[in-house]
Amino acid sequence: MPQYLESIVEWFGPREEWRPMRAAAVLAWLAFYVVFLIYAFGRHGGFLFIDSANLVVHEGGHLLFGWFGRTIGLWGGTILQWLVPLLLAAYFFRERQPAAFVFCMFFFFENWLYTATYMADARAMALPLVTTGDPDYVEHDWNTIFSGLGVLPYDTRIAALVRLTGWCGMLASAGWLAMRMKTTNG
Repeated sequence: MPQYLESIVEWFGPREEWRPMRAAAVLAWLAFYVVFLIYAFGRHGGFLFIDSANLVVHEGGHLLFGWFGRTIGLWGGTILQWLVPLLLAAYFFRERQPAAFVFCMFFFFENWLYTATYMADARAMALPLVTTGDPDYVEHDWNTIFSGLGVLPYDTRIAALVRLTGWCGMLASAGWLAMRMKTTNG
């Protein structure tokens, strides 16, 4: 087991410096994140333009993980939706590319807002649902998951915590990039 863990650490490579970024590039990215955060905050948990892409990945996760059984297939939408940007972030972390790393981390946490909206709807089931299967059999993922876990009455509380984590993660990602201003050139 220690060799396996060591191989994971080695994959990230030696501790190299992050690739430098020009101050103008950092400022442009920070402006983008500020505009997006204002946009997302103004939507109050509503559907964001990026959520169309998130929905495609989410539904693909059901199909991909569905090969491993009903339960993992049910969870697979959210798993893949979170896994794609997280794995991309890991790659860019390894390559020491700060702008790409932050972009992927930012949208990893933005996915939490989308997931929280879906979670908060678990009891009400008012959101329109999408399926890649039989349209007569549409299942609300989080109603089924929370019911199975016995936490359905807490759907909005769990969603609030997930949403808060998403906001904190997006702010931390952008904040980390802002700290890069100290190490920029140009």
